Amino acid sequence: MLKFLRRRHRPADEVDTTADAEARAAEFWRRWQELLPEVAAALGEGDSQRVDHQLSEVVAAVHPNLTFSVEQGEQAVYALVLSSQADPQVRPYTDAWKAAAPAPDGLFEYHDSVPAVPDPTQVSVNLRGERYQLADVRVFAQVDEAAGLVDVAVYHPGFADLDEPTRSALTFLPLDAALGERLAADRLGRVESATAEPAEAVGLLEFRELVRGLDGGATR
Repeated sequence: MLKFLRRRHRPADEVDTTADAEARAAEFWRRWQELLPEVAAALGEGDSQRVDHQLSEVVAAVHPNLTFSVEQGEQAVYALVLSSQADPQVRPYTDAWKAAAPAPDGLFEYHDSVPAVPDPTQVSVNLRGERYQLADVRVFAQVDEAAGLVDVAVYHPGFADLDEPTRSALTFLPLDAALGERLAADRLGRVESATAEPAEAVGLLEFRELVRGLDGGATR
């Protein structure tokens, strides 16, 4: 059985937000340079909560609907991640923020969306107290060449025992882990969960290569 979900694709706001986004981004990076010594000290001491409030304030000043996190970096020690959560009305602000970001250094790198996991098949997620291996996920993908989108049916052997909200979470989490937030938002069309494995389904790594090929080899 397939359960129809669908990722939202809302039209972007027609109001030109470029100037406002650029001004807010510039102010963020000015404040970031002021806060950086305290942020680095708090992280080094394992006390990130000490700067949570200050970081929340400067991120909200860019746009109140942004989320942020400080993660382990891919090249640097830490990664500061701001996310529009695939909202096209907020995305101009993350675009401006990233465009104005300083070059990454040994301490910090900067991402304007949640990046893909290097190998999602090595990841397990905890939902409702149970662990689910993403290596068990299988994806049937159908490319809509005209729209530049990929419609997918996602299967996990644990789906049959899950309620609808948990099944929905376990449907989208592997897709975001494999593709990263932005590529998933740009290239996924219809998304369904399947309680039986579809014919010709593939694993997450093969699925990622298919979508990146459609997107010109993107690694975001």
